[in-house]
Amino acid sequence: MATAAQLSGHFHRPIITAIGTNNQRHVTTTHYLPIPRRRNLTTSRLRPIMSLQVGKEMPPTSTVDMEQLVGFLYKDLPHLFDDQGIDPKAYDERVKFRDPITKHDTIAGYLFNISLLKNLFTPDFQLHWAKQTGPYEITTRWTMVMKFSLLPWKPELVFTGLSIMAVNPETKKFCSHLDLWDSINNNDYFSLEGLVDVFKQLRVYKTPDLETPKYQILKRTANYEVRKYEPFIVVETNGDKLSGSSGFNNVAGYIFGKNATMEKIPMTTPVFTQATDPELSSVSVQIVIPSGKDLSSLPMPNEEKINLKKMEGGFAAAVKFSGKPTEDVVREKENELRKSLSKDGLKGKTGCMLARYNDPGRTWKFIMRNEVIIWLEEFNLD
Repeated sequence: MATAAQLSGHFHRPIITAIGTNNQRHVTTTHYLPIPRRRNLTTSRLRPIMSLQVGKEMPPTSTVDMEQLVGFLYKDLPHLFDDQGIDPKAYDERVKFRDPITKHDTIAGYLFNISLLKNLFTPDFQLHWAKQTGPYEITTRWTMVMKFSLLPWKPELVFTGLSIMAVNPETKKFCSHLDLWDSINNNDYFSLEGLVDVFKQLRVYKTPDLETPKYQILKRTANYEVRKYEPFIVVETNGDKLSGSSGFNNVAGYIFGKNATMEKIPMTTPVFTQATDPELSSVSVQIVIPSGKDLSSLPMPNEEKINLKKMEGGFAAAVKFSGKPTEDVVREKENELRKSLSKDGLKGKTGCMLARYNDPGRTWKFIMRNEVIIWLEEFNLD
């Protein structure tokens, strides 16, 4: 994504000014007032303020239909990376786009940036909401997931955040667009923190080409992701500890045909071990059933200690890490995640899950993909 108004290393607020010259017809121009650079930028500090200053004559009152523009964004932005693309006629020719590592001063430059991202990545843009947040300002919240297919391990880069879009009341078009990422503090252009955030996501994780539970990433911070999981079905049995493998052969046997109808069910990833008590001692081992199945169509297990269970899904926070997930490492990650959630005002439910995506006997430790997941009591995407 590209972003909003900033010139010569400073953000600028567009000011519409009426100018009178020798009793001739008044001309409306736009100039920019510099705002000192701040390290921590908030939405309120970055809002482009469109104001009218009095010359010899006030310009006519603007008739911008902001509600119509909000509706337009709901229809237009989902086409950001598809063949249709966004409508460039909705933007001033000299529009200011800024994000932490990219800047463009024209609509042509912004369209070039979109084309570049499409060629280098496989981007998926998800618009969560759009609303008016000022007289001539609209804010959107979004998620962008990009798979970098040029690298052999095809890393997935995730960005979530806000776009603050200013409207020119004279042209009734967007005149600035500023992106703020949730994962960094310094959203000024050019942000070294933003560049580091990009490179950190290029690290190698091996994710098998198997079906996984469906979820949407709602927010990515520097320390964790917030996801919304769809309901899914698991086959489970008792385990011994979060990092243990006790019980895995039993649930794996079920999907490999040791069931009432000897049906073989496709393997999925990850394997979950879930603890439901504060001490993380009451553990179950779970394998996810493919999404095309439902409880009524699945064969019954041959063993009494194996159960089929529907997980209702919901909001969860997840932290990703590599290496061998020993019990000490898992508990440390769970503790760090809870501290981050508490700091951000989020409440996790009791217990946690360890998600292991790889066969430990066939995968190098440093490229293993593991996750500690904590279900959340609630989450609002403000």
